[in-house]
Amino acid sequence: MSAEKITAERRTEFGKGAARRIRRDDKVPAVIYGHGADPIHLTLPGHDTMMALKHGGANALLEIDLDGETHLALTKQVQIDPIKRFLEHVDFVAVRRGEKVTVDVPVHLVGEAKRDTLVVTENATVSIEAEATHIPEFIEISIEGAEAGTQITAADLTLPSGSTLLVDADTLIVNVTVAQSAEQLDAELAEAEAEVGIEKDEPEAPAEGEGDTAAE
Repeated sequence: MSAEKITAERRTEFGKGAARRIRRDDKVPAVIYGHGADPIHLTLPGHDTMMALKHGGANALLEIDLDGETHLALTKQVQIDPIKRFLEHVDFVAVRRGEKVTVDVPVHLVGEAKRDTLVVTENATVSIEAEATHIPEFIEISIEGAEAGTQITAADLTLPSGSTLLVDADTLIVNVTVAQSAEQLDAELAEAEAEVGIEKDEPEAPAEGEGDTAAE
């Protein structure tokens, strides 16, 4: 994964009011931690940062130019406004080329399992150790033609060269089971409701004479 290049400005104002002013200018407050140095507070261009994070995924790597000095920064936490969906704040960790880091990488399923099966992703991410500049955006898993009873564990994953699996090899990632019929689902729902004491009201019978449409 190559690093996205972004030019930043040093941040000198702090607090909620300052953050609001930064965001009104279509910029994003951010901070870089790591390597025992003092945190670096900066302001990033809003659109460019959003596009870089979309392109790089959960572990986007940015090459940040600040006052003529380049900082290689790995995305650690992104705060997004839940309503308007703009970036509120980004936390980065400083990394060096060749340095190995621990990251959680999402898994992507490709292909179609056989008919009448249900594909369950038991773990949507996998923890690995990889070089900061070679973090995969995702790990692809093929379920093409998978039959009921198929189980894909962490040991079955194909990792990029230089990456190391950090979870138990027998960790279940994908489980393919027999799809339940509507009748089975209804029966399970009724059983679950009975266990918690939920009683459904029986439909009322129409009152005597109700619905009689005969002319008088």
